[in-house]
Amino acid sequence: MRKTFITTLVEEARNNDKIFLITPDIGYSVLEPFMNEFPDRYLNVGVAEQNAISIAAGLALTGFIPYVYTIMPFVSMRPYEQIRVDVAYMNTNVRIVGVGAGFSYGSAGATHHSIEDIAIMRCLPNMTVVCPGDPWEVEQAIKDSVTYKGPMFFRLGKQNEPKINSESATFEIGKAIQVLEGDELTIITTSNTLELSFKIAQELKANGKSATLISMHTIKPFDEATLLKILSKEKPVFTIEEHNIIGGLGSAVSEIIAESTFNPTFKRFGVNDKYSHFVGGHDYIRSKYGLTVENITDQILKQITK
Repeated sequence: MRKTFITTLVEEARNNDKIFLITPDIGYSVLEPFMNEFPDRYLNVGVAEQNAISIAAGLALTGFIPYVYTIMPFVSMRPYEQIRVDVAYMNTNVRIVGVGAGFSYGSAGATHHSIEDIAIMRCLPNMTVVCPGDPWEVEQAIKDSVTYKGPMFFRLGKQNEPKINSESATFEIGKAIQVLEGDELTIITTSNTLELSFKIAQELKANGKSATLISMHTIKPFDEATLLKILSKEKPVFTIEEHNIIGGLGSAVSEIIAESTFNPTFKRFGVNDKYSHFVGGHDYIRSKYGLTVENITDQILKQITK
């Protein structure tokens, strides 16, 4: 996803001289294409994330479209006060781009894990929260972000995620994408669990269960219309995310269900409300929290059997 981000940003910057890229000393082997082609629109502020956000806000106020790129916790949590005041409160056109969703940086430990970012960003007024599920969604979201008005937060994976969406798919910020169509249950997923959810839907099919798969690439504004349409079918609904089950996709879905007239079978799959003390590869830590094809498929089958 991160390579798709920089490739797309370079292409857009060739046609728009207002695009500016800022990094707090992160992105080596990724950001060089932009840095080399547009040295006057690239700034490495050093290990100073708060400054990066405030500089970006200042650039936005003068007409630039700044993108601030670094590892997820350091772009969403360390400079949170600056994001709240200089970006969200002032409604500036700053694009906050975090790489390493969930446990992507598994071997770096809990300081580099990101399981709270959706929750803290979606509670900020004016903030748009985009969590692409595959490289195609990243490309479309970055293209749209150039003309989009207001602050944006992007949650990117870093594990060479494959393209899941079909060639006929269309992308719109704030509008979910139906990846698969089924008639027995619906799986709603976001960000770097799209591939996992796609495999789960395939495994369910092998077990005789037909699942609709929805990529909710935008958490805010949330596509309430699509969710209500899903709920009207009166079939079980499941959410899958690599994020704390509090405040993320599952919470957003449950909030709408609570205020609707529907009462579906509903379950959230995500990270239980705890920090990981496991250090290791991405899949290893996922397995410790039950975020595997086998575990989630088994739980869904048990749930719908009830």
